[in-house]
Amino acid sequence: GARLALARTDGAVEVYNFAANYFQEKVIPGHEARSVESLCWAAGDRLFGAGLGGDITEYDLSRLSAARGVDGGGGPIWSMAANSTGTQLAIGCEDGSVKIFQVVPGGIQFERNLDRRKGRVLCLSWHPSDTHIAAGSIDFFRVIDVTSGQTVQRIMVNHHVEKAKCECVVWAIALLSRGTVVSADSFGRVQFWDWEQGTLAESHTVSTSAALSLAVSEKEDSIVVGTSTGATYQLQLLPVKLGGLEKRWVRTKPFQYHSHDVRAVAHSPTALISGGLDAQLVIRPLMEKIQKKGYDAALRKFTFPHRRLVSCARKARLLLFQFSQHLELWRLGSTEETGKDGEVLPLCRMPEHLVQLKSKGPEHIYCSCVSPCGTWVSYSTASRFQLYRVHCDGDGISLRKV
Repeated sequence: GARLALARTDGAVEVYNFAANYFQEKVIPGHEARSVESLCWAAGDRLFGAGLGGDITEYDLSRLSAARGVDGGGGPIWSMAANSTGTQLAIGCEDGSVKIFQVVPGGIQFERNLDRRKGRVLCLSWHPSDTHIAAGSIDFFRVIDVTSGQTVQRIMVNHHVEKAKCECVVWAIALLSRGTVVSADSFGRVQFWDWEQGTLAESHTVSTSAALSLAVSEKEDSIVVGTSTGATYQLQLLPVKLGGLEKRWVRTKPFQYHSHDVRAVAHSPTALISGGLDAQLVIRPLMEKIQKKGYDAALRKFTFPHRRLVSCARKARLLLFQFSQHLELWRLGSTEETGKDGEVLPLCRMPEHLVQLKSKGPEHIYCSCVSPCGTWVSYSTASRFQLYRVHCDGDGISLRKV
């Protein structure tokens, strides 16, 4: 659709509106007890998240809060995927089980367990017809028939590799409509399997380190892969001979836009989207899909927050910095020199860290402010508002909760 949901490591969830020029539309603040390992849209515009706390959470996008949580019942949840109609959610758990939940008005409802095998389920993918689910674990992946709940194929991903002494983690998986399973693993390979025969059709080593994430385009002719070196790769299904019917997957474009692990990728009809541990969201337009040069063809890197995390008390020369669970109040340094705009002047007084204010409770700070005179500091979480009086006497400083 026209919206992208993004999860941060502190449990915060952000929603970007692509129709409105990739604008950050909503931010749901994090929570000490909430980690988000996977996010998915279901039943139209309902957003669900799951993580190592073991709960599936639905987000209230109008109140910007976690609305309802349901225990998955299988320990920490590593992966979650919605079927093509958005009526069912599948979760992959620490205990090796795959569970199906029904999306109902007002929440979700447990439906049934599918065949359980040893080893945590790190990634999941539904077949576009919703008949099968591919589930990736350590050293193998399996294909499960949704109707019977039984495993119909179990494939070892590194039985033909000499370095099979190391375990091979299947980090991402995709089940295509024509009966191909695409896997991305910790050996840096993207592999294409015929799951009915249980055979390897193609293997592409895209990186010297792990391939962590993959996403497939709607037409299933393009794949984007994120690696732990910060590079993203595109693979395209191209004809072997011009005008011929036989097609093969070809690695076409590498992009080095991140400095750390690329933990998440998405494939929109006109762009490749990636998010990394360097805290950046990168949107790379597909040039062949955009006819004329312009704003839509520009590479976008979201490197700074869209909302205010620093506020300034101009008269008192104070700066308030907002972090997830604390605030810092600093006094600016000063100089006696003058100069032109852009020059760095010698300081006669260094910047001074005055106070650190920790928020109580598990909720993360949503917004904060210092008054222009510097005598009031306030902050807010999802459920509480706090106001403090700041007293400066000489070099000392004290805070009083109001």
